[in-house]
Amino acid sequence: MAIRVLVVDDAAFMRMMIKDILGKNGYEVVGEAANGLQAVEKYQELRPDITTMDITMPEMDGITAVKEIKKLDPNAKIIMCSAMGQQAMVIEAIQSGARDFIVKPFQPDRVLEAVRKAVG
Repeated sequence: MAIRVLVVDDAAFMRMMIKDILGKNGYEVVGEAANGLQAVEKYQELRPDITTMDITMPEMDGITAVKEIKKLDPNAKIIMCSAMGQQAMVIEAIQSGARDFIVKPFQPDRVLEAVRKAVG
């Protein structure tokens, strides 16, 4: 059975890139969200195996969304996505419960490595 992934990013282009990388490698993207509020709702609805989460988004940022999802499901596996220069936010994200982080622009090998490690 394919690993089910929720992709969260306010940029449609970034969601498409991640979906493309994962889809070509046998992962099933079951949902997308454009902000943290949608991410929490979609997580509750879909219960994905893995969530990729952008940090900087409108309405609710990725770190707040990670905290909310972890309240719903302490075992949630979340990988943060960040642009260069957001190291402090990445540290906060890991402390909030994220498993790993990948840096934009995405390198397909790094995305796949992070997902494989998170699935464990």
